Amino acid sequence: MVVHGSFSLLWTNSVSRIAINQLGDNQQVEQSFQAADKQLRVNRQGGKYVLLKLSDRTGTIAGMFWNADEAVFESFERGDYVACRGRTQVHNGNLQIIVQEIRRLTVADVDPGDFDRFDSAESQRLTDRLAELLGSFTNVHLRRLGAAFLSDDDLMQRLRLAPAAVSNHHAYPGGLLRHTIDLIELTQLVGPRYESLDVELLTFGAFLHDLGKIEELSGGGEATYTDRGQLIGHLVIGVQMLGDQIRKLESAGDPFPVDLRRQLEHLILSHHGLLEYGSPKVPQTLEAIALHHLDNLDAKLAAAISIIESDVGGDPKWTNYNPAMGRKFWKPQS
Repeated sequence: MVVHGSFSLLWTNSVSRIAINQLGDNQQVEQSFQAADKQLRVNRQGGKYVLLKLSDRTGTIAGMFWNADEAVFESFERGDYVACRGRTQVHNGNLQIIVQEIRRLTVADVDPGDFDRFDSAESQRLTDRLAELLGSFTNVHLRRLGAAFLSDDDLMQRLRLAPAAVSNHHAYPGGLLRHTIDLIELTQLVGPRYESLDVELLTFGAFLHDLGKIEELSGGGEATYTDRGQLIGHLVIGVQMLGDQIRKLESAGDPFPVDLRRQLEHLILSHHGLLEYGSPKVPQTLEAIALHHLDNLDAKLAAAISIIESDVGGDPKWTNYNPAMGRKFWKPQS
């Protein structure tokens, strides 16, 4: 085991640790994390440093190991448990750790429960709710298509574990299923307000809209983009997945209406709303317009709530400025 500096603590799973979401500014840290990512970089003066992404079950935090070298960088791998000594600080509105010492740990040195962000009980509840929602359609073609997706055990297991994003909103194992259910239920609340909307079509579009993320993002741990995700993206992957399930139905002698397939494809391809946001088509049907705005609502609210809950600023009323969202947020007052 490689040890850097004077790190001599005896790390065992009995050592108490502070959850990432409980860390504050200017706090001494001597505890375990999971190294979700690491990058060896060079600063403007030519010095090397390691940029870290450290995680536990409550979230992630950036780590900066200044004046590092290849030996530090190669002493552990992405996904390893590591012991870190350092101090927290707020930089550009975000909490980070200035790491002074780091060493690799084994699984025996930690409590894996401190790092597992997957809630199996909640996942089962959401899976049951999805089956209930997809089984409720009066449109027989949508009901059979929903049953085809639900019977694909590999796809459903991956959906249960998948994050909805690398960062920003629902960026945790199971986040995609959470976002999907919330969006479906939003469509069922809002859709009936407009007589011209096909609520069942809109609802199925909500199920499909981000399904390609199970291929775009790696699941089961800290999210990263796959090669397929980088090259193709989840909108096109989602259309391909829809085509796969329709082919299964048709090969079993159950033809699927061409117009209905086109409507579903359009919902997937247009849900980002604008060409500059990655949609190859802008929303051109009533259901696509509704899906885009409801999806944006759920994502933006989830992101804002996460920012508010994780804010480490001293102001009791306002968060620090968030560069990704371009604003501060008012904290709800108890």
